[in-house]
Amino acid sequence: MIEITVRDAAGNALASVRHENEALLCFDRAYMDGDRVEIDAGKSRHILFQPDVSILPGEVYLPEGRLTWTVPQGEHRLAYRPGAFTEARHIVSARLMTETETRARRNLACNPADLRGDTDFFPHCTANVETRGESCFAARNVIDGMRFNTFHGEWPFQSWGIGAREDAWCLLDLGREVQIDAMALTLRADFPHDAWWVRGQVALSDGAIVDFPLEKTGDRQVVELGRHRVRWLRLQNMVKSDDPSAFPALIEWEVFGSDVDE
Repeated sequence: MIEITVRDAAGNALASVRHENEALLCFDRAYMDGDRVEIDAGKSRHILFQPDVSILPGEVYLPEGRLTWTVPQGEHRLAYRPGAFTEARHIVSARLMTETETRARRNLACNPADLRGDTDFFPHCTANVETRGESCFAARNVIDGMRFNTFHGEWPFQSWGIGAREDAWCLLDLGREVQIDAMALTLRADFPHDAWWVRGQVALSDGAIVDFPLEKTGDRQVVELGRHRVRWLRLQNMVKSDDPSAFPALIEWEVFGSDVDE
């Protein structure tokens, strides 16, 4: 059983629906500050979730079988399609994933619903710096499933910006142990505004550290990792090119592997 409930800031239920496998909710009311979407998946941990028509559907992992997704407001909306969340009619969908789906090799990092700050669902991205603290340069943008990278700033060119910090790192928490073997990075390629990284490292929760080179390209760059069982990965020690620009940035971070039996 899976249930969707939309609540206001006071906790009042505005709309709700439940279904055995797939819940589809459509309701009419303009979003206000503090409104949130809640999912109750019971004993299930893996769901496919789309909180709004402006966000791609994506897989999320629920350690406790529950999820709270607070509707972005104010400056936080700059990382989303112009006009997102402002319509009077909204759709929300959530369905239970099958064992066949969770055992398949796939991009385990993609979570278009990820939010800044603490979350009770995964994958979740955080970093030690986000350019000027702006949402269009937030760490969450690198797992939103969008790889448009020929410009910078607002949607669909949101990215992780490092504010010219040489010690910048980005942490991807998958919420549980998984089996991985490769990752791919898509750099922002708004040249000549952008610089690029020529090499970097990824630290894995099993203690491994993998060094990798990078090139000046907007194409996806695949990094073979070997087989590892991990909960989290951290990009670190990213080395900028000698280009005059101070602005390397990451558009998308993909991690390939599968779930393991719990």
